[in-house]
Amino acid sequence: MQEGGVLTVTWEGERNTQLRLRFHLNAGLPTVQELAIQAKGSPWSVLGRNLTPVFSVTTGIRRTGHDLPEENRWDVFWDAPLQHPEEVRQYTAEFQSSGCKVRSEGRRLEILFPGMSLGIFSGGLRYTVYQGSNLIRQEAVVKTEEPSVAYIYSGGLKGFSTRDLKEVVWQDIGGNWQNYEFYGAPNRDPVPVRAKNRVLLASGREASLAVFPPPHQFFFARELEINLGYVWYQKESSQGSSRQFALGVRQHPTEEGYNDVWIKRVYALYNAPPGTWQRMSLYFYANTGTAQEGRNAVLAYTHGDRYKELPGYKTMVTHFHTAFADELTKAGSLDAGAPWISAMRALGVNIAYICDFHGDGHPDDPGPVRLKEQETYYEACRRFSDRDFLILAGEEPNVYLGGHWNILFPKPVYWTHVREAGHSFVEEHSQYGTLYRPSNSQEVAEMIRRTNALVWQTHPRTKGSTFYPDKIKAADYFQDDHWLGAAFKAMPVDLSQQRLCEVRCFGTLDEMNNWGQKKFLISEVDTYKKWPSDDLYGHFNVNYLKLDPLPAASDWGEVNRVLRAGDFFVTTGEILIRAFAVNGASSGQTVTIAPEQKINLVADLEWTFPLEFVEAVWGNGERTDRLVLPATEMTAFGKHRFSIPLEAAGKRWIRFAAWDSSGNGAFTQPVYLRSN
Repeated sequence: MQEGGVLTVTWEGERNTQLRLRFHLNAGLPTVQELAIQAKGSPWSVLGRNLTPVFSVTTGIRRTGHDLPEENRWDVFWDAPLQHPEEVRQYTAEFQSSGCKVRSEGRRLEILFPGMSLGIFSGGLRYTVYQGSNLIRQEAVVKTEEPSVAYIYSGGLKGFSTRDLKEVVWQDIGGNWQNYEFYGAPNRDPVPVRAKNRVLLASGREASLAVFPPPHQFFFARELEINLGYVWYQKESSQGSSRQFALGVRQHPTEEGYNDVWIKRVYALYNAPPGTWQRMSLYFYANTGTAQEGRNAVLAYTHGDRYKELPGYKTMVTHFHTAFADELTKAGSLDAGAPWISAMRALGVNIAYICDFHGDGHPDDPGPVRLKEQETYYEACRRFSDRDFLILAGEEPNVYLGGHWNILFPKPVYWTHVREAGHSFVEEHSQYGTLYRPSNSQEVAEMIRRTNALVWQTHPRTKGSTFYPDKIKAADYFQDDHWLGAAFKAMPVDLSQQRLCEVRCFGTLDEMNNWGQKKFLISEVDTYKKWPSDDLYGHFNVNYLKLDPLPAASDWGEVNRVLRAGDFFVTTGEILIRAFAVNGASSGQTVTIAPEQKINLVADLEWTFPLEFVEAVWGNGERTDRLVLPATEMTAFGKHRFSIPLEAAGKRWIRFAAWDSSGNGAFTQPVYLRSN
């Protein structure tokens, strides 16, 4: 409703609440005249009056590296643009809006204020509210025409008053409740808050307002997950008994941590290719009741930063260089444990695939030293596995086959990367049994077949796998079904894309299947040591394997079987694919179908954030096509069975994916179509 230059938006929220936003323009500046919430039958609680948006960006220049051609510079990982201070620029937002555009789509309403400039970026400010949810999304929707721009952003609202919200509260990274009532001096700059779960709340007498970033899309790959303080407050001033303050989200301008290599060389920022509409977003969440209740309501959107249990499935994360065996050896006891174990268990992880001998141990030792380290490795993983948590001893050997790759044996296998004169490819060892000493790609491939191992390309088309698996697509070992496919991780991050890793990861998955083999995309994290105080959830994604119960730590061949069959889906955690089939065939399977026959794709979904779209993606052996179905009619915390009819002609494989309004997603492995 618009009256007297004020736009009033009222909508139904969660748990019998109603929310209200009133907007107006003040000399071209979009202003939230009022933000309020009420429980049905109760008075309105005002959370803010005359609030104005704040946004800033810090930009650097994206480099190529890894001998990449200029057109591939956006896939660079080894880049730290802010390490070149002479190229760093900082800008704050300015507004010259003359009106707003209101658009209704499904169960949401968008209010766009054009006339926003952010240094080299320009565009508009957008607010989005969702029927049935207490979420308010605020974002700068802007683009630049400059080449090679990398950036980070900060955003929020200022003008809050302690008349309405008396303090800010949060849980620190140790889980302790903290608060600040703004009785100190005004802040010159925003105060970073290292809040657990990335949530900061402003608390009033009868209601609270939380601020937090998107759970996953906000984060770029760092290989360190130290909480850098992703939310902030700022005391602006005092006026009598009232104190004014601001709230928001931010990315830190520098890395921290134990590893000097990552601090200096890996802080890649976001990509901003020329002409792309970057969505620099944050969320507010209004709630009646206490701040603690508000925090719990926010965390419901990420299941408490924990992977939800799904009957018949087990969760699996992959690719962690924890130096487990080396750490326990130095501790002097295999029972010493490691901090990453409790951190992963707290996430709801059932299976952790780790990769020792990557900067630790002696991977190039031809015999006694490496074999003893492998023995320690297998025993350590066995010792800390139980019926709910399984540690798989893997490795990223990166020898002979091309690019970087992971290997997962179905049980302990002893092998070396090099072979000395006088030794053969396969030997019988008095202590370790059958021992493999491959010295070329053919022997590695033979070892993989004999042991029934699985391998896959890690971080395809970037880092040490730049130009892979493309370079080996004709190799016998790649075409073998022991080569699972490649790995998925949101790297790089481009906030104009609707899907995480839209180009690199899904481009690899779809092209591998168009090459003519059955290939899958397994989730990976690709990172190093972890501690319980790290902010892990936003950087992780997970595989849900159709597997129950967990196999024993001495022989986990059932894990390999499920992966090799493609009987798993990948998710960031907010969307669960409870069931999926194409004409009765589940992911990884082949179904016989006549060209004139209809395809019926069925997927049972469960989600938290309001959905954005679902899609069926298929290939004909040469190109990839998709059918995208908007899902904005779906409210938060929903369940639905999607049934998608398709023509069979021109399709050799088909997969399904779903994406929500916060950039979170889930996808299946392909089903393969065979003509009768």
